[in-house]
Amino acid sequence: MCYGEGALGDADEKKRLKAVDNHKKWLETAQRLGCRAIRVNAQSSGSYEEQRDRAADGLRKLCETAKPFGFYVIVENHGGLSSNGAWLAETIKKTDHALAGTLPDFGNFRLGDRKEYDRYLGTKELMPYARGVSAKSYAFDEKGDEKTMDYRRLLRTVVDAGYTGRVGIEYEGDAHTEDDGVKLTKALLEKVRDEIAKERAASRPSGG
Repeated sequence: MCYGEGALGDADEKKRLKAVDNHKKWLETAQRLGCRAIRVNAQSSGSYEEQRDRAADGLRKLCETAKPFGFYVIVENHGGLSSNGAWLAETIKKTDHALAGTLPDFGNFRLGDRKEYDRYLGTKELMPYARGVSAKSYAFDEKGDEKTMDYRRLLRTVVDAGYTGRVGIEYEGDAHTEDDGVKLTKALLEKVRDEIAKERAASRPSGG
């Protein structure tokens, strides 16, 4: 995860190029660590369309920089317009590079001013470009289910998109330690995975 290297969608082209150049050291570090992607922000300013076009330009240039490393450049829904699923999907599409992708986060659909983007719609919009998934959690009930969102609905969206990659875990609640929150999230992911597998097995026609 890369922070503080400048806005890839800066309105000033020179600053945009500088932000791209600033990320190169993280590509080199990621290579030493054996990573497969770097996660960046699509920060910009201006109108909806201006931010989309500027961010896409910066991301495309960063993808070209990342090409010799063979890394994906993935963008998380992480505040501002990036938390608008439609905007981020449009931005990745406009980037038009095989190494550009998304990192859908179940919990980061906050647009600011107490406004939120529909997490279920946003996840669906971002999954076609997903190179990773972040399972965010906050609170659990006595059955081990997440109380603030429908994990079954979210994970069905992930599976229906044909995604077979890794799912990371982020616990941001306060009722448990971070370690325990991660373990509860992992147990929930495994439970829902098994439920979906059973549903699919039951729906397949039996051989005759």
